[in-house]
Amino acid sequence: MTDSKTNSLHRALYRILRPLARLLLRNGIPFAEFAELVRRAYVDAALEDFSDGRKKPTDSRAAVMTGLTRKEVRKQRGILAGEQGRSAGARHENRAARVVSGWVHDSAFQTGDGEPADLPFDGPLSFTELVKRYSGDMTPRAVLEELARVGVVATDASGKLVLRQRAYVPAGDSEEMLQIFGEDVSDLVATIDHNLVSSEEFSQPLFQRTLVYNNIPPEVMARWRRYAAQQSQAMLEQMDRWLGPHDRDIAGHGEAEATGEAVRTGVGIFYFEDPVQPDADREPE
Repeated sequence: MTDSKTNSLHRALYRILRPLARLLLRNGIPFAEFAELVRRAYVDAALEDFSDGRKKPTDSRAAVMTGLTRKEVRKQRGILAGEQGRSAGARHENRAARVVSGWVHDSAFQTGDGEPADLPFDGPLSFTELVKRYSGDMTPRAVLEELARVGVVATDASGKLVLRQRAYVPAGDSEEMLQIFGEDVSDLVATIDHNLVSSEEFSQPLFQRTLVYNNIPPEVMARWRRYAAQQSQAMLEQMDRWLGPHDRDIAGHGEAEATGEAVRTGVGIFYFEDPVQPDADREPE
């Protein structure tokens, strides 16, 4: 890597790490704990992403690649093996989100117009049946309380449950939000990494776009936040209507087909804003 490219990468990494450091400090994560996770990630990447197609790199090669000692590589490899054993076969998608997705896409829980139906809590084609179908062993009452807490579900005058939002987003600094944080940032970095090497590997780049302006008056921001949220949600719902019916879990395909190859795919949208600091060197007009 050239000095120019290295310097550019260092600057980009610092911009990534700066808000990450703020999040870690706010949650009481000391540097030593973060450094331990970085070592583990280095070893994981060396072992999983840089094999020659036949076998994983040896501890010696992983040590050369990462700059860690072979002893440290062996230690982290052992920790990773234990973590993979505990998480084998785990589905990371939040089960409350799966209930909402089933409500939106499963025709058994829709109106004649294809919209999510208002559901009784018990009985045939009820919320209880929906939860049993899409949430595994979670109790219907627990799922309802969580969805009601974040405003996704409400109860109408007749006592039926009404879907108010087509997406489940946990509120506050909950464990679910931290899981989403890990998945969203990981997906974004993976897309950028793919696009950085796509020309070298003659592969198709993935869609990656950003809209940004840096001289917007503050009085516009409230309207812009509302507009951006409305348009983003509408676009996600439109794509969800296209992609959701192809999901094997939602579409109800047989197990024989479901045992074939599968792809995890999606589109992420996020909103950002930062105050622009005045240029101290700029002369007043």
